[in-house]
Amino acid sequence: MRSALSPTLSRRGFLAGSAASGTAFALRPAWADTPGIFTLRAAPGRARLAPYPWGESDIWCYGGTVPGPEIRVRQGARLRIVVDNALAEDTTVHWHGLRVPNAMDGVPHLTQPPIVPGESFVYEFDAVDAGTFWYHPHQRSFEQVGRGLYGPLIVEEATPPRVDRELVWVLDDWRLTQDASIAADFGDFHDMSHGGRLGNTVTINGRVPDAVAVRAGERIRLRLINSANARIFALDFGNLAPQVIALDGQPVAPHSVPGGRLVLGPAMRADLMIDVTTEPGATVSVIDRFFAKDAYALVDLTVAETPLRDAQPDWSMDLAPNHLPEPNIGRAHRHEVTFTGGMMGGMVERKMGLSNGRGMRGMMNRMHDSGIWFVNGVAAEGHILDPMLTLERDASHVIAMTNATAFHHPIHLHGHSFRVLSRDGTPTAHREWQDTVLMAPRERVEIAFVADNPGDWMFHCHILEHQAGGMMGVIRVA
Repeated sequence: MRSALSPTLSRRGFLAGSAASGTAFALRPAWADTPGIFTLRAAPGRARLAPYPWGESDIWCYGGTVPGPEIRVRQGARLRIVVDNALAEDTTVHWHGLRVPNAMDGVPHLTQPPIVPGESFVYEFDAVDAGTFWYHPHQRSFEQVGRGLYGPLIVEEATPPRVDRELVWVLDDWRLTQDASIAADFGDFHDMSHGGRLGNTVTINGRVPDAVAVRAGERIRLRLINSANARIFALDFGNLAPQVIALDGQPVAPHSVPGGRLVLGPAMRADLMIDVTTEPGATVSVIDRFFAKDAYALVDLTVAETPLRDAQPDWSMDLAPNHLPEPNIGRAHRHEVTFTGGMMGGMVERKMGLSNGRGMRGMMNRMHDSGIWFVNGVAAEGHILDPMLTLERDASHVIAMTNATAFHHPIHLHGHSFRVLSRDGTPTAHREWQDTVLMAPRERVEIAFVADNPGDWMFHCHILEHQAGGMMGVIRVA
């Protein structure tokens, strides 16, 4: 049975009845004795996730903090990261969104042996793309990430755009009990078969935030990372008008937030330019509106009485593109991928006119099978899988994906970025490069890329309970 947690998310983003305290939630950098060389130690720790009167929570973390230390380098730098495992179980580190060599991708058994307790592993690769990325385990990630093992990795442009200030917000939610302990019901069947493990306490950089002080006329670059197991954010910035300048680390033509809400599925990132145009002394609440009936204030932006300047700066927001090979759509090889399963999955498949022997069976029967979710009719068991697709190296490929389920899925491809071409047959406005694309129920999405990074690459839903329940496959580039 799923444990019944009495705390509920309040309109202030944490356990109902608390009193917010404190405004600082800055990230700690990962200091390196030699440029480009870092050490991360995965170990149990403690952190104050919820404000007073709650105490600290037992977590798992890198370097004693949640999120783990911010790794920040310039584009083109060589990274050497030593990961020490002080946990009581195996682990790895995956560098999410970074185009790394296959042996450095951090997938247990597929690309490397797991790092056993007491041992270390050295990851070494070049930071070929500038952008906002992050790191997390791929070993039992539904629990290891859910207990706090993750951190930001920022690759700076050679010539960054001019701003007054840069902020990095790592978003997460936690399922806490009344004493602020992390609920131990990881791998719960209800979570796996529905929308994943949703928490009752939302944090920015490991703390329930109160307010962020800003100044009228200020330009802020805000880097957002969704590290939650399952929560999808739809952020409304009120009367501010953020401009999206990058998605999943890859530059995009600056544009306003579609529909006034920035939607980020698990593992997705966005870089925003925010010009503070609000009057001095005002307060702007950033509201998460993904669940319309349960909207809540994530954080307040309080505008100081003294403005920084009287008018918006006219500085360019454009980012230099990363050197990604452009797919040739006319000559691309085409592939079909269909996601099925989960609660109410059979009903969705019938309505979509699909017939899949596994997918049409009742969920209660699947409790006795090896999987809950399926990719082209196959449920993954662990990370050692026969390739679901073999892609010709250095050729262009289009993957047409159909979400024949009742739930959203952020689909992530390792080792590559891809252009999002269309949704339900309608071309996307910006043909954005991403590495994780959020698919709505019954939606069909086409992506395209050049398969230029050889190896066996994971392809999976980043709602981590869905991945654990079978929604994962291997794409081989050879």
